[in-house]
Amino acid sequence: MTATRAEPEKKGLSAAQVNDRVARNQTNAFRQNTSRSVWTIVRANVFTLFNGIIAACFLVLMFLGRWQDALFGLSALFNAVIGTVQEYRAKRALDRLALLNAPTARVLRDAVEHDIAVAGVVLDDILVIRAGDQISADARVLHSDGLELDESMLTGESDPVEKNTDDGVLSGSVVVAGEGMARVLQVGADSYANRIATEAKRFSLVSSELRSSIDRVLKWVAWLVGPLALIVLNAQMIAAGGWSVAVETGAWREAAVASIASVVATVPLGLVLMTSIAFAVGAVKLSRQQVLIQELPAVEGLARVDIICLDKTGTLTQGNIVFDAAHVVKDVPGWQHVLAWYGVQNDANATARSLAAEYSDIPAEDPSGRIAFSSARKWSSVTFGTDMWVLGGPEMVFPSEASDLHTKALELARTGRRTLVLAHGTPTSDESVPVDATPVALLTFRESVRADARQTLEYFAEQGVAVRVISGDNPQTVAAIARDVGLDAPHGFDARNLPEDQRELINVLEKNVVFGRVSPEQKKTIVVALQAAGRTVAMTGDGVNDALAIKEADIGIAMNSGAAATKAVARMILLDGKFSHLPVVVAEGRQVIANIERVSMLFLTKTAYAVVLALVFGVMFLPFPFLPRQLSMTDGLTIGIPAFFLALLPNAQRYVPGFLRRSLSFAVPSGVVVAAGLAVFARLAATAGIPEPEIRTGASLLLGVVGLWILAVLARPITWFKAALLAAMVGGLVVAYVLPLARDFLEFADLSRFTALLLAVVAAGAIVLVEVVRMFHQRFVVVDKAPGARDQNI
Repeated sequence: MTATRAEPEKKGLSAAQVNDRVARNQTNAFRQNTSRSVWTIVRANVFTLFNGIIAACFLVLMFLGRWQDALFGLSALFNAVIGTVQEYRAKRALDRLALLNAPTARVLRDAVEHDIAVAGVVLDDILVIRAGDQISADARVLHSDGLELDESMLTGESDPVEKNTDDGVLSGSVVVAGEGMARVLQVGADSYANRIATEAKRFSLVSSELRSSIDRVLKWVAWLVGPLALIVLNAQMIAAGGWSVAVETGAWREAAVASIASVVATVPLGLVLMTSIAFAVGAVKLSRQQVLIQELPAVEGLARVDIICLDKTGTLTQGNIVFDAAHVVKDVPGWQHVLAWYGVQNDANATARSLAAEYSDIPAEDPSGRIAFSSARKWSSVTFGTDMWVLGGPEMVFPSEASDLHTKALELARTGRRTLVLAHGTPTSDESVPVDATPVALLTFRESVRADARQTLEYFAEQGVAVRVISGDNPQTVAAIARDVGLDAPHGFDARNLPEDQRELINVLEKNVVFGRVSPEQKKTIVVALQAAGRTVAMTGDGVNDALAIKEADIGIAMNSGAAATKAVARMILLDGKFSHLPVVVAEGRQVIANIERVSMLFLTKTAYAVVLALVFGVMFLPFPFLPRQLSMTDGLTIGIPAFFLALLPNAQRYVPGFLRRSLSFAVPSGVVVAAGLAVFARLAATAGIPEPEIRTGASLLLGVVGLWILAVLARPITWFKAALLAAMVGGLVVAYVLPLARDFLEFADLSRFTALLLAVVAAGAIVLVEVVRMFHQRFVVVDKAPGARDQNI
């Protein structure tokens, strides 16, 4: 123990002692960097394997003087920019993590009070704390004058906590009544609030089925790119007369271009871009609904959630105490004036202040006596003339009576209401309840329930989303409020009795809806257990005590009125605190998921036929039937441009797990059909002696026709907008073939009658097979659940 602790408490630290602690780095300064620097973010989004492949292909084409075939580089550039900007925004949100809202702290030094920056507080400083202050460091109370703290942001307990001499106070708590002095015990990273901040601030990306599925496809493609490129290059060199001849004649240049075309075609870079754009547009739309999306994939998150965990204070309730009713026992004149007096006192706590809204007629005379509230006796009193009025807990004011008063108070408490009794008697000479005290009125108080909580919970119930309420408050109080908002919660489970074994915990979570006395660490444990049970979990809250659970959940939702730490780690923030926005978020998430699933089938079909084409043409030693620029044209008309519009159209389709399986079950067979059609066309055309430029032209048109048919199949049901989009794409294909400028750029040739007839026959056959694939896909793969089909149990 330092010598300072023996110093007179009325003086505080001296300037020399402060300087000594600053030199030893015993200050309240606290700064933690996120785990991802700007360079790390740039590296993760720019220096990827696929960007490296695309960049290498781009540079080779530029070296060969074929800039016309290097247009695919723009897609990779846009994707890298969008990804970098979004993750940088996430980093900035985490860097702004500011747990302490109070900009200054009040300390006693050299017997003089000073207002200093929170970071300037040092170990053993004496804090001077008053109503409205936020505690800036963990400390021990030296002196208390009716000191009460709101620790709900830290513990979840909504009742103000009275603090007496030698009690501990935690950084981040707020003084709601009284005043006092406290000696600092923990500063900086060692304080309770900053320890939570350290845990919560670790960087992580929101779980996204779309993103993880796409990443999986990219990994598969990564393993195929190298071997496919070598297979195609070897085939092109042999088709040019062999490696030695190709090198001598310069035909290797065309072989390299063809190999690059095959490699670029296998990479679904546009799918990543379309997904990012869909997320971004969804986030902008939700911001107009007062919902701030802090990480783009969170747009899809709430649509996948099948269980939502709610904190009570600030989520189901407004977080404030309101006067409920006065149940008169004995009508003694003047009792309303006494309640009005209690409601306007400077040291009144939140419960007493709520009386002012109902009672405003304050007594004209000043009180002749007063006994302040204390946690030991749980009551206070005021005397006007010959009347002494006592306000406190029924069991403390009348401890020995087993009367109707206690029975009534117990019944009201079971409904979630807090009860106080106002009693009247003859003034006493000591701090005791008058022996002739009689109950005048039983007062009830309640937490203000959010008006939109019930309708939002009803919506989730209709959608088959289970609800668990986890709070730091009394279990039975929380259960009563849960019943008020329509939940089936006959009782609350005390979290102090939660089992440590995860399987047993999952069983308890399955059987109970409401949990009280839950610590911040237990909230996180509950979320982890639900995830281990296979659930997709959303967590809402506003206090620091919710931060760890919100960060761990698949989707964390914070109220804008909540703590800065909680908002910084949440995936989305309800700016106006209205629960009623969540159904809108679900609808937007469903639109994104359904549309990206549709668009992914387009892109993955392209990847499938590109892989099959590379293998078939490599094995058959046929010249690759496309230039990169021709593939860029067909990609743009059949996939890129229409995908942009399809990804943003309204779509209310219910979310069903299995996005990647459904996409691949259509894309792979469709891709095989396209590749087979192109291989048949190229083989028959080559056998008939058709020149290579004409074969490339016919193959490009064939790919365009079949690709547009696949687009039409996936766009069903066809609306007027989709019909116009399809017509525009068909028109684009016609213009590309007819317009001289486009023909020259794309190196298109006129088609002979044989080539045109062959193209028509092969296209017709491919279209029929695509329809067969779609029929089987719809009948055996696409499964939809009826509303509410999800199991409410874990």
